[in-house]
Order: sequence, then C-alpha cells, then structure tokens
Amino acid sequence: MADVGKTPVARNEKTNSEFGYVGIDAILEQMRRKAMKQGFEFNIMVVGQSGLGKSTLMNTLFKSKVSRRSLMTTEEDRIPKTIEIKSISHDIEEKGVRMKLTVIDTPGFGDQINNENCWQPIMKFINAQYEQYLQEEINIERKKRIPDSRVHCCIYFIPPTGHCLRPIDIEFMRHLSKVVNIVPVIAKADTLTLEERDFFKQKIRADLRANEIDVYPQKEFDEDAEDRIVNEKIREMIPFAVVGSDQEYQVNGKRLLGRKTRWGTVEVENTAHCEFAYLRDLLIRTHMQNIKDITSSIHYEMYRVRRLNENNTQPNGQTAIHANSVPEHEVLSHEM
Repeated sequence: MADVGKTPVARNEKTNSEFGYVGIDAILEQMRRKAMKQGFEFNIMVVGQSGLGKSTLMNTLFKSKVSRRSLMTTEEDRIPKTIEIKSISHDIEEKGVRMKLTVIDTPGFGDQINNENCWQPIMKFINAQYEQYLQEEINIERKKRIPDSRVHCCIYFIPPTGHCLRPIDIEFMRHLSKVVNIVPVIAKADTLTLEERDFFKQKIRADLRANEIDVYPQKEFDEDAEDRIVNEKIREMIPFAVVGSDQEYQVNGKRLLGRKTRWGTVEVENTAHCEFAYLRDLLIRTHMQNIKDITSSIHYEMYRVRRLNENNTQPNGQTAIHANSVPEHEVLSHEM
C-alpha cells in the first residue's frame, strides 16, 4: 500500500541540488556546434624580399603545402618587374574543425633597384578588400554570410642582417601598421649567433619605438589586465627569430622538422633553437580570433567610417559609395 501524503517524484525532475539550474551555460555548446558547421576563415599575407623563406615558413606553420610556389623558368622572369599580389586558398581540417586558409604572397617586394613607395600596391590591395566587404554590407539584399577576403594578418620578413631595420622596412611597417595587423619576424635566424640574434632584436624594437610603429599585439587594444600580462610577454619577444623547414629528420629517435647542417640539426619547434613555436602559438593557438576581431572592429571599422563620412560630404549631392559600382581609382587611392 502506498504511503499516504507522499508526492511521487517525476523521473525527469531535477534534484534539489540542481533546482536553481537554468542552463545558460549551454549557449557555449550551441555556439561551438554552429561554428563547427560554418567553419572558419583566416587570411594571412606574407611580405619580404625574395629568398627569405616565406613559402617554406607558411608550409611549416600549417604542416602542408599551402603557399604558392613559383613556376617561372627564365632568369628574367624570376624577379617580377613590379610587385605582384597573388592569393591561394586551401581548405584545412583538423579534428573536425574546418578552416579556409588564404595565403597572400607579394613577389617582387623589395627586389627592385628603386624600391621607393613599394608599399603602395600592398596598401591598395588591403583597402580593396575592405571596400569589397563594405559593398557587400551596404547592399539592400545582403548575403547571409559575407565572404571575408580582408587581410587579417601580415607577416613581415626582416633579412637577418644583424644590424638594424632598413629604410624600406621602416617605411613599409610605418604605413601598413595603420591598416593591418603586422607581425615582424627575423627570417633564417639560424644564420645568426644567439648573441647576434638578441642584439638584432633589441635594435629592431628600438627602431619600432623610435618610428612609432605599433605592431601586433598593439598595446592600446589590450582588453584587460590578464590580456596585458600575456601580450606584454609577446611584445618582449617581437620580432620572432624563426627558421622554417618542411623536411623531417631523425633526432634522438624522433621525427622532427628541421634544417640539417654540418654542425647538427636546427629543430624548428625547439624554442632553444628558434622562436617558430612562439609565432605558431600566437597566430594559430592563442590569438587567431583576436587578430580577426581587431581586423573587423578596428582596422575595417576605421576604413568603413571614413568611407561613409566621404559619402556624406560629397559636393553637389554626389554619392561616393555606390553598391558594386565604386570606381577603382577611388577604392585604391585611400590611405590611412
């Protein structure tokens, strides 16, 4: 006989310990599932003179052949007469996470006898991607998801001279740091001794400060004290002294990426040998989303505001922005 006065408990009813549970934390799983379905986009530009290992470093970063290899055959054509900007996209998947990676190469940069204003074609390209995104945004019938071709990050390759930044380095970063996240690296750092490397890094940081060049992660965009502590450690390491290699070697019974010399093997992912691992962590494992956020909320937003202000101040009622029909010279002439 059932006990009188006792109320039966439903099988799916929450226990007293879960009585106050609402389920707000489930939003994280919902966001994760949506992001996994949509996939991610990341657009990375590499800039530097020929022979600094830009393609090799990109292949090392993503552990696959993601960078454009030159198919030119004649000696005359190996160095473009002007800066060419070429993009190549790859779909990468790891543990169920899909990412569309676009690598933007700039062959011809710094390879001419006269390199004056060689940063301008790159500036125009970056602004053109902002303009393309803006035109999609202001369309009356917008796409559900606007394709994002904006340059999220620019890796700038500094030759391992061991002295200081060259005028071309300063000029490029001074102009481009205002429109894109720049991460400077010392290319082929294994050509420097540890003492030469440390001295060179100090000189570069001094040159950046003297010329008021703000590279990523920018101090003014630190969100809180925790961010500031993490980013300050990164700022103290910039520029990263890197070595790239897509060749595997056997070292102490392990297969490792490295560069073999007569004195031994330079292990790419060994932080005692170079700072490639720190660069990889910054770009992929810890700061990728922040890099994209700053591109969208700071660099692109500044471009968007300026363009819309121009729209409101045109003489004779002329409109500066016309969806999908902006004159090319207007789009490409803008500089921050």
